[in-house]
Amino acid sequence: MSPTPPALHSLPVALAYLAEAFRTRLALHFGLETAYPSLESVPSPDWSVSEGALGEVIRRFRFGGEEVLVLLTALVPHVQADFFDQLLSEVLPQGGEFSALGGVRGKQHRGVLPTGETALFLLAGSDPTRRLEARRFLEEESTLFQHGLLRLGEVADDEPALSARLLLAPEWVEKLMTGRERFPKFSPQFPAERLSTALTWNDLVLPAQTLSQVRELEAWVRHGEILLRDWGLNRRWKPGYKALFFGPPGTGKTLTASLLGAQTGKPVFRVDLSMVVSKFIGETEKNLSALFARAEHQNWILFFDEADALFGKRTSVRDAHDKYANQEVAYLLQRVETYEGLVILASNHRQNLDEAFTRRFQSIIYFPPPSAADRLALWQRILPPTLRLADDVLLPQLSQRHELTGAGIQNVIQFACLRAADRNATLPLLTLEDVQEGIRREMAKEGKLG
Repeated sequence: MSPTPPALHSLPVALAYLAEAFRTRLALHFGLETAYPSLESVPSPDWSVSEGALGEVIRRFRFGGEEVLVLLTALVPHVQADFFDQLLSEVLPQGGEFSALGGVRGKQHRGVLPTGETALFLLAGSDPTRRLEARRFLEEESTLFQHGLLRLGEVADDEPALSARLLLAPEWVEKLMTGRERFPKFSPQFPAERLSTALTWNDLVLPAQTLSQVRELEAWVRHGEILLRDWGLNRRWKPGYKALFFGPPGTGKTLTASLLGAQTGKPVFRVDLSMVVSKFIGETEKNLSALFARAEHQNWILFFDEADALFGKRTSVRDAHDKYANQEVAYLLQRVETYEGLVILASNHRQNLDEAFTRRFQSIIYFPPPSAADRLALWQRILPPTLRLADDVLLPQLSQRHELTGAGIQNVIQFACLRAADRNATLPLLTLEDVQEGIRREMAKEGKLG
């Protein structure tokens, strides 16, 4: 039998605590005997030492007792389908409805699904004054909602807002139950793909100044939240960090973004601008709003590759389409500025971007074409260490003679290795002819021949 995932270590304790809290509230409501005179007197687990993702999340967001109870109320149907049915059977053994508890039945889920009313009843019972005070934990401005853990579902306009389902975001369900991250799949609703790499900083070849600026970004990813939250700098600094990577294609911008995530444990998502930018007026803003809402508060790094298409210079207003296009750029300015994580924009040419954006970047990092020395380092690091080279394959001469980018060198090596393996996969030998043919193809692809 496999060991219990760390996230589950605290769940049984948490659910036992939630059950006792609901029993106490129901006993107080019906005037039954109870071990605790109030909800506040129910002993709470010590979340400061609790193992697993639940304790980690509570500590990270510094949730108070009421917020913990609301969070657990939203989580419990994912863990124990009959949780509320069992509680009701204890106080209503003959069966029957209890509308004060709220809750609805799902289309497929046979148990009770909590609503806003369910959480409100737990916190305040039927006391009108306390219920009004407790509503603040279920509003958009509350910590749980602001950090994207909870939301209320849809409800008819003529019905109370808190009769809507209390929904825990899918990625947080996975996180709290298993301790694992659940990432959204690439789709029109989330037009971004996760970037990953098995490489390390040692595999990245950049000029010293560029690499130094990149490592400054890494320092912010690691320590930015501490500076803002614990050092009190959030009163002076806006949340998040904005960086611009610019330079020719193939010079390491995407790899650098991937490494920033891999080396700091933060997921990186490359935004597909072709799916974000819509020919329909107003749709671009809608697509981006959904993207940012999903990524918000998850410590995800957003990487906008070829950002010119979306973040380019605003046009002069000639018609209604230009007017709306400029409005969308203004929306992007505001949304990027308030994003709490790291946003990286990549462009081949800095001058293509709107000046209003560039003024807001904390870092603007140039990725130049590699020098001859850097090209030699790239050849040496990318070539498989066990691959035999023919005597006339001289890497220093190749580096001096052919001005290839890192991506270009990688493509040449891939082509040459395939040729060598095709001749003899057991004892491959890389020949100068293999390399030269790969270089010729790469140059032709870049339009540098003829």
